[in-house]
Amino acid sequence: MHLREALEKARVKDGATLSFHHHLRNGDDVMRQVLAACSAAGLRDLHIAPSSLFPCHAALIPFLENGTVTRITTSYMTGPLADAVRAGLLPHPAILQTHGGRAAAIASGRLPIDAAFIAAPAVDGAGNLTGATGPAACGPLGYPMVDAAHARHVIALTDHVTTDLPRICIPAEQVDTVIETDHIGDASQIASGTTGRAPSPKGQAIANLTAQLIACSGLLQDGFRFQTGAGATSLAVAHALAPIMRERAITGAFAAGGITGALVEMFRAGLFHTLRDVQAFDLPAVRSYAEDADHLPMSAETYASPDRPDSIARQLDVMILGAAEIDMDFNVNVTCASDGRIIGGSGGHADTAAGATLPIVTTQLAAGGFPKLVRNLTCLTSPGATIGAVVTEAGIAIHPSQPELADRARRAGLPVTTLDDLRRDAETGTVPPGNARGQGKLVALCENPQGQIIDEIRAP
Repeated sequence: MHLREALEKARVKDGATLSFHHHLRNGDDVMRQVLAACSAAGLRDLHIAPSSLFPCHAALIPFLENGTVTRITTSYMTGPLADAVRAGLLPHPAILQTHGGRAAAIASGRLPIDAAFIAAPAVDGAGNLTGATGPAACGPLGYPMVDAAHARHVIALTDHVTTDLPRICIPAEQVDTVIETDHIGDASQIASGTTGRAPSPKGQAIANLTAQLIACSGLLQDGFRFQTGAGATSLAVAHALAPIMRERAITGAFAAGGITGALVEMFRAGLFHTLRDVQAFDLPAVRSYAEDADHLPMSAETYASPDRPDSIARQLDVMILGAAEIDMDFNVNVTCASDGRIIGGSGGHADTAAGATLPIVTTQLAAGGFPKLVRNLTCLTSPGATIGAVVTEAGIAIHPSQPELADRARRAGLPVTTLDDLRRDAETGTVPPGNARGQGKLVALCENPQGQIIDEIRAP
């Protein structure tokens, strides 16, 4: 069956909502193929709901220009498509959800999906889907698990049909149509952007400080539950924490989230009993999912839905987060650059910040000549009330709600300071931040995990 026939079978009409996922990250080619078919079929005014958008999705810009796509709901966007959205190319504001908020919206019916398109690295003869094997193996399919369970019609695209799947991510009974295509994407691009960089010397110093803060927090005990973000410094924290866990003979219950090679190494060294994985951030994590029975997949709903009191996000002891900006009330921006460009979005940032016992933001004082500690955010992503501590190369600021942690850190000899002092350090030798908030057309609305609007983005 061809895509055109699949669209007809799924009764996709003008104005339909189509969902996609981002497990191939910057290597995805399924969105382009599907929207090209929609455009050729004359479909217009479509609403796309991908879990994230990357620079490779610049290929979608012509479909915005010709009116095939007029609405976008996503959790993260970066690259030329994000620039086009900020410039006002969409007639309607994009909606930026959290990963957990997206899952909850789909599961509850607040975001009804007419047709879900799943990039399936491998499919068996019965129609079961997996990300564990195939030329574009990408690890567990945690984000489309939600879409497959709730969409009106589910279409899988694959470039690998086999008789034997090492793991089944999405069962055949949830799949309406399977389409064979030459190429679903390039798995080598999974480790892209922040996941593809080694930490700088400052980043490594921050990671070492962060590991020491965790070590003195009282949370590093048997049964420890841990997640790192996708940034280079966040990933370096895992490497810095491993020898401390070995020295103390601590075995954690699980490491979670987007799994990386660093967490796989800790798991295989016996430092965690299991991995709880919603997506793989690099190829070692992809291989681990195919080989390790205790490398467990989870849906985005299980991971972070605010409607799930038992979500993994709410079970975390420590979460390591990044930041583009932090203001003096611990509010964090990972959505916009200091010049106003859209460079991301919450993803799981706000979900895990709200859920973890100790969410730690790791950041250098400055980047690109601009301070990252600021008086006013360019965009709000995660409220300061959900942040436990901020770690920089110049010291650690601990939220006033965590006085016991501050006492423990001081007793451990760690450089505890204030956000105001860190901001003054950050401003030394950098360009004073201006007001980069746009004053033009409303181009995006930012939601919290519960689906409430917490900020807006306007064109310059």
